[in-house]
Amino acid sequence: MVNPVAPPTTPSVKKIARRTIGNISTPSIKNALEGKLEENQLSAKEQHQIYSKEDEKEHFTVEQLKVKWDAFLKRLDDRPNLQSTLSNLPELKEDYQLVLEIENTVQEDLISNIKPELVSWLRIELKNSFIQLNTVITEKVKGRIIYTDAEKYDELIKENPSLALLRKKFNLDFGQ
Repeated sequence: MVNPVAPPTTPSVKKIARRTIGNISTPSIKNALEGKLEENQLSAKEQHQIYSKEDEKEHFTVEQLKVKWDAFLKRLDDRPNLQSTLSNLPELKEDYQLVLEIENTVQEDLISNIKPELVSWLRIELKNSFIQLNTVITEKVKGRIIYTDAEKYDELIKENPSLALLRKKFNLDFGQ
């Protein structure tokens, strides 16, 4: 019995189909690096003007700012430190400058992380693209810390001098 020889097979050729719709294509990195941009694309400056609404300058009051500020604070329920830092309403200065007083650099770091989101949210909500947020560190003067009973007694006498008379009258002294 003779084995029939199988006819030679040709390698299969796979065709890759590419979907194109009209003249829509993705941007070329090579062309962008060479400065060749498609004419129908918007420049970065034009895109910024469209999306940031750079011309928008609607006036707002301190009360409107407070409402929007409090609304933003409610979004920070999961971040109590930041919420506490932003609990003070910033002062509204001329040209829509907001000045927020904080106590230390730790608070400044917390704010700097969320500042872009906060400022853009306020700009959108208050319809004013000229809003700027600045922080000012103000040190609060803290009184001397009282530790001993004698120091506590001296502070109470400053508030109510008749305590000294009472102490002498009843011959009171600090327990040791």
